[in-house]
Amino acid sequence: MRPDPLPLTRGQRLSLTAASFLLLAVSTMALGPLISGSGWWWLCAFVAAGTLFGGAGLRAVRVPASLVPVLELVVLLLLLTLLFGGSTSFALIVPTQDTFAHFGELFDGAQRTIQQQSVPAIPVPALGFVLALGVGVLAICTDVLVQTVRMPALAAAPALVPILIPGFIIESGAEVATLVFSAAAYLLLLRIDVRARRRALLAAAERDDETGGTTVIPPTRVPIVSSLGATLGLTAVGILTAAVLTASTPSISSSLLLGSGSPSMSFARGVSPFIDLGRDLRRPDPRPAFHYFARDNDRPYFTVLTLDRFEGAAWGVTERPVDADNTVDALPLPDGLDDEVTATEHPIDIVVDEVRTTWLPLPYPTRQVEGLSGSWFWDAGSLTVRSVDTDTGGQRYRATWLEVDPSPSQLRAAGGRAGEEFDAFLALPDDVPPIIAETAATVAGGAATQYDAAVAIQAFLRSPEFEYSTEAPVEAGYDGGGFEVIARFLQERSGYCVHFASTMAVLAREAGIPSRISVGYTQGTSTQERVDGVQRVEVDSHDLHAWPELYFEGVGWVPFEPTPSRGTVPDYSRPGAGDPAATPPPSSGSASAPPNGRPELDPDRGLADGGGTGGAADSWWLRGGVALLLVAGVLLAPAALRAGQRASRHRRIARGDGPADAAWDELVATARDLGFRVETNSTPRAIARGIADREGFVGESGDEARQALAALRDAVERERYGPAPERPGAGADRPGGRGEGSPEASDERVRALAIACAALAEGESLPARWRATLMPRSLIERVRPTFGERPPVDA
Repeated sequence: MRPDPLPLTRGQRLSLTAASFLLLAVSTMALGPLISGSGWWWLCAFVAAGTLFGGAGLRAVRVPASLVPVLELVVLLLLLTLLFGGSTSFALIVPTQDTFAHFGELFDGAQRTIQQQSVPAIPVPALGFVLALGVGVLAICTDVLVQTVRMPALAAAPALVPILIPGFIIESGAEVATLVFSAAAYLLLLRIDVRARRRALLAAAERDDETGGTTVIPPTRVPIVSSLGATLGLTAVGILTAAVLTASTPSISSSLLLGSGSPSMSFARGVSPFIDLGRDLRRPDPRPAFHYFARDNDRPYFTVLTLDRFEGAAWGVTERPVDADNTVDALPLPDGLDDEVTATEHPIDIVVDEVRTTWLPLPYPTRQVEGLSGSWFWDAGSLTVRSVDTDTGGQRYRATWLEVDPSPSQLRAAGGRAGEEFDAFLALPDDVPPIIAETAATVAGGAATQYDAAVAIQAFLRSPEFEYSTEAPVEAGYDGGGFEVIARFLQERSGYCVHFASTMAVLAREAGIPSRISVGYTQGTSTQERVDGVQRVEVDSHDLHAWPELYFEGVGWVPFEPTPSRGTVPDYSRPGAGDPAATPPPSSGSASAPPNGRPELDPDRGLADGGGTGGAADSWWLRGGVALLLVAGVLLAPAALRAGQRASRHRRIARGDGPADAAWDELVATARDLGFRVETNSTPRAIARGIADREGFVGESGDEARQALAALRDAVERERYGPAPERPGAGADRPGGRGEGSPEASDERVRALAIACAALAEGESLPARWRATLMPRSLIERVRPTFGERPPVDA
């Protein structure tokens, strides 16, 4: 990195830093179509501001230019620790070894959320961490280009990074408004750099004139059209390039980066989705999935995800963007449930053992989930719960389950649909094999109500005509859940839960009943262990299952159990339920299932390896408060430093340590804070002459102020240019003499300083006084002022 041959003042560098921040903040807005809300942008803006202005502060205290980027990385690390380190950090800002481990977990979580979310993505903590880290790195790159190597035109490169990203995710690419505003910010940066270089060049010429050197420079006023035209041309090229790239880059959102939520990812590494369920069932050894503690002898099924539409000829999950408002602290009532139906809430404590999936095992319907780590959201309609940045590994949570207990009479009186929104749950392809429609007509065609049709279909599939087997579909080559598979299953009449569930759901649609399929676990096996009087229930890979749910208006989605010897047949779905005179027909499939919900010699197997813990929940309110305090501290830091400087000079006056010089320095600093440009090589008499022209020193009302100014001027001249005292205390009888430190002289000098400073502020507007207090220029000015200041007080 070569040094800049034309050094800039602190004010000029601060202007370039502000322009760099504006460019980066505006270009980051290009990510808006990809991420929901605006909180993520404020987070990125905070990190960018802290990094860039931290670098400006480092340069203000004359840190070597080569060390500034390194120290900016340290500033970025501290900011990330403050925002994301949580309890792993020391004093909320100093990282520890645990902090870096937590950062690794956030980075892994970001990879998962990029794979699992569709646009617009929810800015969960893991995603926010990656965004903040990326913007911080771009801020450092921009600062190096603008401030260190002094090539601000290249700042377009880091600014183009967030602008180009949307072109890889969505077809429309970055919004036009963002491109225009980014170009305007880039133009502003170039204009400020041109002005800064011009002033530095003129300053160098003045210094050469003073030393007798010769410098050839262009005219003092460069034609505006020349520099502005070049800048506009360069900016136009940048806009055109970005627009072409964002428009022509093919979108890959369906396969990379933010993903599409396709069913192939529904179970992540924990359970294969639907068509692959059989492979998991046929694994030889059971593995623990989770265990739970349920009061009142509750034994619900646990839904992991719901398949409700056809992808070609196979069942799939409806792709819906995750809604950030759908947090699991409160889930809505299920669709279609009326007050007349009995529904009671039951708490269930669930501990995940080894199953690892991005979908949460929950009884349907659940009203609330507490104690989860990571970010979890419920899906409208199905009320399934999924994560966008973690998985179920190691989770411990409490679910409040709503047990719905409809009566057969309520189901018989209910309608099958509530409106056009349920048409999707009746949809079937045009080329359905004839055997499916024929079977539906034979089994349910004579049913009086849709409820009776559903009971008839379930009884048909659980009859002795059907056999449970995980091997037969594989050996005969019809494994899966498509229509051809269902047709073959109705012929062979042998299969496992996938075939029974998908067949009943399709037959129900043929009969005009909205249907869908739930995939998850049956009740599990009770153990002898009790915790606080509550029995522990184990759920393992033998309990992996699929079952249909049918919709009845007024009751909602109602589960059925068509798989022989699996799970528990609900009382309301048994033939003759609600009719005391009716007796269910004998059927091997209607026999009670064993207590663990599995048939004898049940070959169901399946669970992939997995395990892990989610990231710890962050105390956002605490970090937010600390962030606000930090911002306030940064904003008030100049005022605090200035107040400390003022107090230090008053102490020097009180103890007689160069009192006149201290008082004069404070007067000059006050003048600079109020916007008066004072050259450092001006004599006290020249400075006083310029100050005396101000409003507070003019006229009869300014007599006292002029006397105070003259006293301070004479005192500093005697102290600086007069003879040194021959002994300690010498000259104490001379007002303002060197070494003078009597209490009376100190009080008089403090009084004169107060009068002169008050006169300086007289006539200044309130904003100017606030600016002088909060942004004191005397702290950053060395030789030359920033743009737009008052004429200098020359000698």
